[in-house]
Amino acid sequence: MSVALPTGKHFTARIIERKDFSEDLWLIRVDPGGPFAFKAGQYATLGVDYEDKRIERAYSIVSSPYEERLEFFIELVPQGALTPHLYKLKVGDTLLCRKISKGRFTLDLKSGRTNHLLLATVTGIAPFVSYVRTLYRDWKTGDSPMPGEHKFFCLQGGSRSWEFGYREELERIAREAPWFKFVASISRPWEDASWKGQTGRVDDLIRLYVDAWNLRPETTTGYLCGHPSMCENGRGILARAGWQKGSMFEEVYFIPGKEVGAE
Repeated sequence: MSVALPTGKHFTARIIERKDFSEDLWLIRVDPGGPFAFKAGQYATLGVDYEDKRIERAYSIVSSPYEERLEFFIELVPQGALTPHLYKLKVGDTLLCRKISKGRFTLDLKSGRTNHLLLATVTGIAPFVSYVRTLYRDWKTGDSPMPGEHKFFCLQGGSRSWEFGYREELERIAREAPWFKFVASISRPWEDASWKGQTGRVDDLIRLYVDAWNLRPETTTGYLCGHPSMCENGRGILARAGWQKGSMFEEVYFIPGKEVGAE
């Protein structure tokens, strides 16, 4: 049985909500168990103690820093070290959460580029949801200069439509906010006959949407988050289109043979 035994570096977090999207994709919202400061795009380190061993991995935070709860979008890796344990946890169960957030996958607000191209596969959408929720709140309340002149263009890929845990939320914000555009695309339409939207892999669609959204390297920062093949291919496509190394940022989630994480 997995248990959470707190130490000085950890809170005992408690699951307060769980929602399953498919047999291997789900979200949890947790009470972190103490004050937890973070910036949109950063990650938390979650873990359990199992058979005298502490198992920890990094997970990008979906929630905005304005929210009291931490939210995570998790994919089950059957042979992974941690997700099989997390998958068994129900509302009311506890897990470990390191007290300090980490990560540099935050918004580029220093370069002067005001367009932001967000490219994700499945759970790689997590930090982008955090960006957008934060910006949307700023925009609605008017008590922050964000988003100002900044505009955000998000392309998310998945095999089938039920892998898009946040599509409805992001489409709703895109309809309302003039500074945000969102497209979801599936790569296996033959397995999802009801899907009427875009089809194709993210890396196959980058050029199409860069042109459609009129994005240029000198004014656009690229962010790639998710599966390593998308990140590698996407980075190469953007580089060939003129993006420089300092104008692209990436966070690779799935390393073959290892656990899903945001490290």
